Amino acid sequence: MDARLEAIRDTVLARNPGEAEFHQAVTEVFESLGPVHDRHPEFLEGAVLERLCEPERQIIFRVPWTDDSGRVQINRGFRVEFNSALGPYKGGLRFHPSVYLGIVKFLGFEQIFKNALTGMPIGGGKGGSDFDPRGRSDAEVMRFCQSFMTELYRHIGEYTDVPAGDIGVGGREIGYLFGQYKRITNRYESGVLTGKGISWGGSLVRPEATGFGTVIFIEEMLKTRGSSFDGQRVVVSGSGNVATNAVAKAQALGATVVACSDSSGYIVDEAGIDVALLRQIKEVERGRLKDYSLRRSGVAYVEAGSVWDVDATVALPCATQNELDGGAAARLVRNGLLAVGEGANMPSTREAVAVFQDAGVLFAPGKAANAGGVATSALEMQQNASRDSWSFEHTEQRLTDIMVGIHDLCAQTADEYGEPGNYVLGANIGGFVKVADAMLAQGLI
Repeated sequence: MDARLEAIRDTVLARNPGEAEFHQAVTEVFESLGPVHDRHPEFLEGAVLERLCEPERQIIFRVPWTDDSGRVQINRGFRVEFNSALGPYKGGLRFHPSVYLGIVKFLGFEQIFKNALTGMPIGGGKGGSDFDPRGRSDAEVMRFCQSFMTELYRHIGEYTDVPAGDIGVGGREIGYLFGQYKRITNRYESGVLTGKGISWGGSLVRPEATGFGTVIFIEEMLKTRGSSFDGQRVVVSGSGNVATNAVAKAQALGATVVACSDSSGYIVDEAGIDVALLRQIKEVERGRLKDYSLRRSGVAYVEAGSVWDVDATVALPCATQNELDGGAAARLVRNGLLAVGEGANMPSTREAVAVFQDAGVLFAPGKAANAGGVATSALEMQQNASRDSWSFEHTEQRLTDIMVGIHDLCAQTADEYGEPGNYVLGANIGGFVKVADAMLAQGLI
């Protein structure tokens, strides 16, 4: 790391103790930015990095609610509004027991660069709660969401901060959140949340966008090696929305997706994952992958194992942060891995990324590869602002164009800075320069 940036990084880490995920995200970006500051000393003079690492606003609040037995429960809510240089804060809400301030800050920091790469006028933010919707009734989830929004509503708006979904926050949760916002404000402000239902302001392709976008990016990356998804053996981690749609898109492009996972274990289906059955079990029945193995012949279910033990030529980590470590990366490389695309946010540890890059494996970081979700959220905002609704085909083409543009920006930036094929450097520099230029142009704010 450049010595000038290392000193800034050390100060950032000291000011934010105990936030390991945030530290990891900051360090990963700083390691790429030395060459930028050689060309643009004004970024150092303007303390752009110091300002970029300090959120513009951090909100922490209590969320009281009652469960179905009448007991009062207390959770903690967060919204970190990180940077608005390019537009209103934009980023999802995560409901999961692991959520604490450090995870929200890591996600929000990554969101700044991801949103910049899309070319859309959106800043970076993130939020969530340590509430776990799994196993809760619809009524309990509704009461929690209503309590959460009763505080959050005062901090958001279509020109201020536009949340969306993330882990644990899907169409059900967005519906309850939007309903409470409308109830409190007496405004039908469609642009205040994205990921809404199609019949009340949502966008076609939004549910598919993150998984589709990841595969589109990897397809472009494979083309640089004269290859494609056709004929590839693919392993996907996770089995939620992002993973399921990544499976569907990869198989539509000719790949065979042989494995996916959930928190209990993973399945291996050598014939290729049956997407319709996967959706039925995970989205309709809210079941487990073990149920898939019981209802489809020739499927192996491995309890509590690592899906990265399965051989693949393309790996798509789509579950959660730091799920793919250096040991798993080395196994994948030994077994013929060609490319990795991060459908989740920072799912590969720093050690794993180093293994992939040292082996010459194509590696797409999440801030580039999974930007399709937020890009389509911005398209939803466009439709809401114009009181319009686009067809699936039109919206998917817009998504494809955006993802191809992100790939090309990352590749061209890596070439420009003397590291062709380094998509990590390309994504970090490409996003950073856009935000840094805007911050300097807007003065010391």
